[in-house]
Amino acid sequence: MRPDTSKSLNQPLGGNEMPRFGGIATMMRLPLAADTQGLDACFVGVPLDLGTSNRSGARFGPRQIRTESVLIRPYNMATRAAPFDSLQVADIGDVAINPYDLKDSVRLIEEAYDAIVASGCRPITLGGDHTIAWPILRALHRRHGPVAVVHVDAHADVNDTMGGEKIAHGTPFRRAVEDGLLQCDRVTQIGLRGTGYHADDFDWCRQQGFTVVQAEACWNRSLEPLMEQVRARVGDAPVYLSFDIDGLDPSFAPGTGTPEIAGLTVQQGLEIIRGLRGLNLVGADIVEVSPPYDQAGTTALVAANLAYEMLCVMPGVQYR
Repeated sequence: MRPDTSKSLNQPLGGNEMPRFGGIATMMRLPLAADTQGLDACFVGVPLDLGTSNRSGARFGPRQIRTESVLIRPYNMATRAAPFDSLQVADIGDVAINPYDLKDSVRLIEEAYDAIVASGCRPITLGGDHTIAWPILRALHRRHGPVAVVHVDAHADVNDTMGGEKIAHGTPFRRAVEDGLLQCDRVTQIGLRGTGYHADDFDWCRQQGFTVVQAEACWNRSLEPLMEQVRARVGDAPVYLSFDIDGLDPSFAPGTGTPEIAGLTVQQGLEIIRGLRGLNLVGADIVEVSPPYDQAGTTALVAANLAYEMLCVMPGVQYR
């Protein structure tokens, strides 16, 4: 079936209309919108890496993800999702963070997302380091109350402090718990692994009620059965997907600040996102892409496709 053009839905600029190496590199070459009025979903960049603890560069992530997204076409041939046939979608540009002040940047992000979610739009965020998840969750909480979370990551990001600071890319989910932003018994963390400061580093998460699926439990298997359990756990709750690109193995996504070996495959990442179909997904992010460590653009290419897949499971998407 072809799109119902009577709805005047935004469509990505096609490769036959403009060569894919030409034109303005918005996400998927969608129209650039000044705000979210009339949008069902949007792509938004948060070019922040002030919370990074190791290799910086995630501030360049949104721009590079958009650049690599020019190859993505509107129809999902695996799932038959046709998001642009039923949803009004645009790229709304970047949040203007304060490059000199992390705390002020958190405030600016929260204010920007207050406006996005107030209009009923569901944001798909291009990061940026993982600090941004906390102010986004604060804004979502004002509209939806506590949310369920599916968190894909090599790290739990529940440190109390980093270098004595309460706000950093390793602390957002500790802050979210303290703020009462989460339905903790409906939080699932997938892909955690690597070394830690203490042997019980992941136990704090379990003590809050999180379900922790370490990477070793994912090796050499499909994650479709896991996602059936996640869907049952989330139920009809509003759910947020937070996807740190370092949840994937660095052989697939080398361009990130804190890579950890023996991670998830790209296929497993797709299974996780596609497994959210049918849930009340109120927003999503893809974070920690660091282009200076991504010379071939591989990591940004993966991130761009994962962001598109997130759009494909938003409520209201038609399947052809």
